[in-house]
Amino acid sequence: MTYLRFIIENARWLAVGFLLTLTSSYGQTYFISIFAGDIRAEFDLSHGSWGAIYSLGTTASAVVMVWAGVLTDHFRVRVLAPIILVGLAVACLSMSVVPNAALLVVVIFLLRFTGQGMTSQIAMVGMARWFQATRGRALSVASLGFALGQAILPLIFVAIMAMIGWRQSWIVAAGLAVVLIPLLLWCLGQERTPQSIASSTSAVGMGGQMWTRGALLKHWLFWMCVPLLLGPPAWGTALFFQQVHLAEVKGWSLVEYVSLYPWLTLTSIAATFLAGMGVDKYGAGRILPLMPLPFLFGFVVISFSAVPAIAGVGLMIVGLGMGMQGTVVGAFWAEHYGTRYIGSIKSAATAVMVFGSAIGPGVSGYLIDWGVPFTTQMLGYAVYFGVTSALAAVAVLRARSLLPVAA
Repeated sequence: MTYLRFIIENARWLAVGFLLTLTSSYGQTYFISIFAGDIRAEFDLSHGSWGAIYSLGTTASAVVMVWAGVLTDHFRVRVLAPIILVGLAVACLSMSVVPNAALLVVVIFLLRFTGQGMTSQIAMVGMARWFQATRGRALSVASLGFALGQAILPLIFVAIMAMIGWRQSWIVAAGLAVVLIPLLLWCLGQERTPQSIASSTSAVGMGGQMWTRGALLKHWLFWMCVPLLLGPPAWGTALFFQQVHLAEVKGWSLVEYVSLYPWLTLTSIAATFLAGMGVDKYGAGRILPLMPLPFLFGFVVISFSAVPAIAGVGLMIVGLGMGMQGTVVGAFWAEHYGTRYIGSIKSAATAVMVFGSAIGPGVSGYLIDWGVPFTTQMLGYAVYFGVTSALAAVAVLRARSLLPVAA
């Protein structure tokens, strides 16, 4: 089946995944961080203090995700998604009126939990459960929402912010989240095909088992992959979180730097489609160890870049890793641990990744306060990506013999 035919025949359900990942942008670091300069100025925060607030709110959302992510095993997307989108709209409105730095922690928690956490979780669990033989392609189409959000929303909202102010811009975001609800309900008015439901419930993991989250947490493969899971959200988040600082260090304007994001998106989209085809053909396990390598090389290029054009090349390389991330990681859990409890399994993995996204801003912010610019930090993060790639390669090679033949 060609990609185009696949998309046409499954447009309703793929649109749900795409729209949810796109809307998750309001809780993603690449969106929140464009307001960093105004937030720090409004509440008189240093880089380290702002990073600590962001990390604390994000860590709290990771803890709650361990419990809340299980809801995707018990409720249909058409029931759960509207509730979470209302919560995301409330979080955006809360940011528009937050009065002090203490309550800023609560608002960051709400944005990260409803946006980055649950909205993304619902989208990717839906794709993993609704599709089996074409799971890689389904996840890749849904992941395009992340790529599009990175490409256009920072530019759009930087412009909106210049016209109406940073607080009022969050009211616009809240309205867009609410408007999505009736469109999602229309898309999900028709159930996924019975054949696909039947096949997805029979998908087993290693050893022919339907793994529970408890079994996952006791298994060596999960823990060998944790460092890899932490890397992109931790240091990739730091890259976006410190974009204002990075532009200042390089001597570029924020608009000049943010305008490079569409180049990242181009390679991210290409990698998303290629990863989807690769997962369907070779399996997610074979591709997973390759995922950190674009981050490694991209960080080195950006660190040494003297002009925006070179940084754009580095962002394009990073985009390859980001494009692979949503597709490969989402398919990896279904492939190795089955789909019956995929919601609770992915909630554990998502909690790890959300926790990683809490580490990056905090660590990078305090290092900046201590006189270590982010450009220098990036070289250390590049080494981390190399080590985690090697560790994951050993892990998936060891696990390959445990996979069912059909996988």
